[in-house]
Amino acid sequence: MKQNAPEKQRGFVLSIRWQLMFFITGMTLLTLTLVWGFITYALVPQYNRIIRNKLESKTAAIVAMIDQSEYPISNRDFGTLVLNNDFWDEVSNAFVNKTINVDGCCVDFSDSTLRCLKAYESMYPCLLHKSTGAFGGEFGYNVNTAIVIQMRQKLFTDGSLYEIVHSSSSQQMLVGHLSADGQYGVIVSASLAQISTAAEVLRSILVPLALILLVVDLVVAILFSRWFTRPIERLSAGAQEIAAGNYDVQISVVHRDEIGRLAEDFNHMASEVKRSAQLEKDILANVSHDLRTPLTLIKGYAETVRDLTGTDEAKRTEQCNIIVDETDRLSALVNSVMELSKVQNGSEKPNPIDYDMSELCFEVAGRYDALCDQNHWTLCLEADKAAPVHADPAMMERVLHNLLGNAFHHIGEDGVVVLRVIPQEKGCRVEVEDHGPGIPPEDLPHLFDRYYRARQDAGKTGTGLGLSITKAILQQHGFAFGVNSAVDQGSTFWFEMCDTRTPPNP
Repeated sequence: MKQNAPEKQRGFVLSIRWQLMFFITGMTLLTLTLVWGFITYALVPQYNRIIRNKLESKTAAIVAMIDQSEYPISNRDFGTLVLNNDFWDEVSNAFVNKTINVDGCCVDFSDSTLRCLKAYESMYPCLLHKSTGAFGGEFGYNVNTAIVIQMRQKLFTDGSLYEIVHSSSSQQMLVGHLSADGQYGVIVSASLAQISTAAEVLRSILVPLALILLVVDLVVAILFSRWFTRPIERLSAGAQEIAAGNYDVQISVVHRDEIGRLAEDFNHMASEVKRSAQLEKDILANVSHDLRTPLTLIKGYAETVRDLTGTDEAKRTEQCNIIVDETDRLSALVNSVMELSKVQNGSEKPNPIDYDMSELCFEVAGRYDALCDQNHWTLCLEADKAAPVHADPAMMERVLHNLLGNAFHHIGEDGVVVLRVIPQEKGCRVEVEDHGPGIPPEDLPHLFDRYYRARQDAGKTGTGLGLSITKAILQQHGFAFGVNSAVDQGSTFWFEMCDTRTPPNP
């Protein structure tokens, strides 16, 4: 019941597949709505705006020719119209040469009397001039229709003209301008295509088109959502397998995108979880074994002192010494486990400073003088040159003690251990060398693992955590480390201290 409680609290949640389907369908509906809105509200005004701009440009160019003419373009003597032929020839050439392109347009010239000076027709039918045609090729028009006179009057009254005139199913846009002196007016008109009818046709087509697109999008959304969510479902199933205790789960990486990288990260996580779980089992097994022995001895000898040898001072002292030794061994194990835990979980962080590693090695080596004198061993210190480094000296001291303790633990028949400091360009290399039995090749990759003991170490005292603590400290500092060894040729544990600080920008 407790496991199902979170699912009840979660409530109804759409899956990613449904979210994708709704998203694609929603985007399709939004797109169709925008298209419908454009056709309904924007298509006709935009079309008219473009036609008007073109007519405005043509009209302005023609009026500019009138303003630039040195002589009047026409005059009326006693009601008789007299035209300036040079000007009108120039206008005709501009139209023919398409300097001013009036193809498909009607151009009407008038003066302040509202009567026509000249008209150019390149449009049929023309609503202004009532243009007519016949099968014989004859073409005629009326230059002074009521509607064109009305438009001229409006032009001379307002100073400019913009109008759309209708006649049955035809539409015509008119744009007019006056000359600078206000004596002449130019009206340029063009037929408007049946844009409103086209909009109606588009709207009628849009309905079945929308239905088709919705069906196609739903099918595509279903297929795409299945393809998109399949690797996520595999990841979810893999996570459930890991939660159930199966750590051998590996997801096949098909995609090379973000989901593919997520699958690779999941596989790496599964491998690390499997390794951690196995390590946890090993820790429990090793710790329980290491704890069981001293605890059993402590209990046994304590009972013996209590029940049998309480009055025998010599035996009691011997057995109490054993209890003390086993207690010390138990304390060392617990302290090592706590130290490793602090370093690995980040609760104990390095506090790096600048110091001389050769001086630190000299101080550490001096602490082994009594041990070497007692056992007739020799610790050779090769640290004659200064080796400035940037690290946590307390942590590096622990590293040196762990490596030296390991070396003395495997000291050779000559009884010699070497502590060597080799200065480098940016830091130094520290080596701890022994002349002991060496390490088999199959044991080398596992030396720094927790509780790992090589076969020649079986039965020896120690917690098995010294090298693991060393590894964790060096990894925190970002230092390279390793071991060179061969059977019967001794071992050399080494690490290289380099300045890992980011250099300042120049």
